[in-house]
Amino acid sequence: MCKPCPFSLSTPSMRTQHQTKLSITLLVKVKGVWHAASNNLKMSKSRVQNPDLQDGINYWTSQPASLDGVLGGFGSGSLPRVDALGSRQFILDLLPELHSVPSTLKHLNAHHHPPTPAPHTRTRALDVGAGIGRVTSDVLLPLVSDVVLLEPVDPFIRTALERCQNSASLPSSHNDSGYAMGWEGMWDGRKSVSFFKGPLQAFDPERPQDGAEVLGRVGFLGGEGSGGGDGDGDDTMSGFDIVWCQWCLGHLDDDELVAFLGRSKKALRGPRSMIVVKENLCSQKVADEPRAVFDEQDSSLTRSDMAFKEIFARAGLKIVKERIQRGLPEGLYPVKMYALR
Repeated sequence: MCKPCPFSLSTPSMRTQHQTKLSITLLVKVKGVWHAASNNLKMSKSRVQNPDLQDGINYWTSQPASLDGVLGGFGSGSLPRVDALGSRQFILDLLPELHSVPSTLKHLNAHHHPPTPAPHTRTRALDVGAGIGRVTSDVLLPLVSDVVLLEPVDPFIRTALERCQNSASLPSSHNDSGYAMGWEGMWDGRKSVSFFKGPLQAFDPERPQDGAEVLGRVGFLGGEGSGGGDGDGDDTMSGFDIVWCQWCLGHLDDDELVAFLGRSKKALRGPRSMIVVKENLCSQKVADEPRAVFDEQDSSLTRSDMAFKEIFARAGLKIVKERIQRGLPEGLYPVKMYALR
């Protein structure tokens, strides 16, 4: 899992770094107060310590399975809402057909009803390092039909599953901070979320069940034409329109990340399908030289823009859109989104 982090070691009050639960959670791991002079941070232009998967899992297992826990204390502020809005807009800029609100250019009256999409047009997303399901509930479910959620930290994914199951029995609601308690499409069975427990290092998006423990599915159960191709409702190997990777890739070393992105590329459904990487960025320092920062506390890396772009190229991916997330609290590392195909 990952957390938003302060961009400068001279920041005395906190050092929030995106929650990077070892290829684990795509959420921001921001933990209250981190002193800038912390010896946990090691920066290098060349060699840097690689993340250790089990160390990362151990760290995140010790954190509360709550929005504040996965976001390092930023769960009750503006960060979750601003982050989710920025993510949805980024997706819709590239896939406008996922808009849930009808266009004002279309003819609307009491006698005109848009045709119901055929079952085979159901859209699918993969949310890796998903933590307690924040991105799934607030970003992906409002836009797509079915989500596969992957998370290696047991308390986090159990909480995500429980939240989703609760949503299936009650209409959508929000808590005092505006955090969505109900997951769209669960109560009426229009949408689905499938839960897989495991790390990114062992996960193949083309065959989810081979590298992870299946915990269950909530919501729409599929059927003929649902995407599985055989009419039995099993669409787990039907590929993805979106593979979402947020605040978790710092738990993979460069070779592991190249391999995972390569597997994800093979699992994309079509030419307009995409992988989205949304991660913290450290500064470049030296022009034309990639850089990474290692955090010993959760055993994760924060990479520079050039470091990510070199990895994308090694994985055979092209950047079709990139954007800095605006509106996050001051003092954090810049957070950037990349759409890859």
